[in-house]
Amino acid sequence: MPSSHAIQLANLQETRALGKRLAAVLRAGDCVFLTGDLGAGKTSLARGVIEALTGEADAPSPTYTIAQTYSTHEGGELIHADLYRIENEGEIEEVGLEEAFDFAITLIEWPDRLGAAKPPDRLELDIRHEEGDDPGKRQVRMTGRGKWESRVDDL
Repeated sequence: MPSSHAIQLANLQETRALGKRLAAVLRAGDCVFLTGDLGAGKTSLARGVIEALTGEADAPSPTYTIAQTYSTHEGGELIHADLYRIENEGEIEEVGLEEAFDFAITLIEWPDRLGAAKPPDRLELDIRHEEGDDPGKRQVRMTGRGKWESRVDDL
């Protein structure tokens, strides 16, 4: 049974800060799905993780390249993928994510495009704008699947 909880974030700076906190618990082979509407903060959260693990303070969005690969401070790999432009599951093989799930930290925006290639062990972060007067507020629903079920409460 997946483990889940939600947190509130006041703005994009807090979204990026959550990414930095997440980076502290990530290890090789971890997969994080980032879902939510356009502009919800998926890339901002990923940039927080990337900065904390690689030192890259202004990571580009992989919208056009599909995937960006980084070396972590510890010598491992971090892959940030944006699958928005993927139109069919056959294209996923070309990106090489399935192999990377075994050894790299993977951050995946628009993970629904993975289809059957979704790894069973993953952390799902669904970022949504909060209703109300402040357009910067967000809610992040964190759901742990597989080995993440016991780890999601550490965030």
